[in-house]
Amino acid sequence: MADILEKIVAHKRTEVAQRQARVPVAVLEESLYFNSPTVSLVKYLQRPDKSGIIAEFKRRSPSKGDINPHAQVEQVTIGYMQAGATALSVLTDEYFFGGRNADLTEARKYNYCPILRKDFVIDEYQILEARAIGADIILLIAECLTAAEVKHLAAFARSLGLEVLLEVHSADQLAKLTPAVNVVGVNNRNLKTFTVSIQTSLELSPEIPADFLRISESGISDPEALVTLRQAGYRGFLIGEYFMQDAEPHRRAKAFIEQLRDLTTTPKINA
Repeated sequence: MADILEKIVAHKRTEVAQRQARVPVAVLEESLYFNSPTVSLVKYLQRPDKSGIIAEFKRRSPSKGDINPHAQVEQVTIGYMQAGATALSVLTDEYFFGGRNADLTEARKYNYCPILRKDFVIDEYQILEARAIGADIILLIAECLTAAEVKHLAAFARSLGLEVLLEVHSADQLAKLTPAVNVVGVNNRNLKTFTVSIQTSLELSPEIPADFLRISESGISDPEALVTLRQAGYRGFLIGEYFMQDAEPHRRAKAFIEQLRDLTTTPKINA
């Protein structure tokens, strides 16, 4: 039986073809956001005053089903940024994750910060879409793209002013890295089985070339784990499910970031 990722990609090919027929590239290029300046995730992750947390808006997943189907983009994303998140990630896949392009555009309307379009990019058209809906960064998943596809799509994204996050799950996928990639994301979730362990990030960190910023994705629910990941060289931490499982995701994010600050602030010693 085909694994989850194969099912998603097969559906995505059909979906993209349908959207391209319905909304021509010329229409995407007329968007208010298509030629507007983007916000750099790379720069934000390098700022010492930022938490490094990329807070994700996600309504559902193939493995968990509904997580928070009635969450409101405006309330959650503004709340995330007020809580101290560095950037936002917005799921735009509708069939498997309950997202939509309009979610990202709404997040863009209310927030000045880097926004990642979280989707399964397999075609140039989706990158044009990302630019049109207000994204700053696109995700390329090494597990569902060839090295040639990664190189081509990453270069195309950069030509449009977008940054590129290449997601890997194993050391052999690092061979698909190309200079057009800005950030390497290690997915702690196995996309074939959807099991999760941050050990994946810890093991892969030494294998990632030093000239790429790195982020750890999935399975982070404990501020102490984030401290360990920082020590292993990670600058960004994508957290979605843990926050979204709460009725008020932004409040859980705020509590998490406060705990993180308590862990990383050096206590003052009274004389």
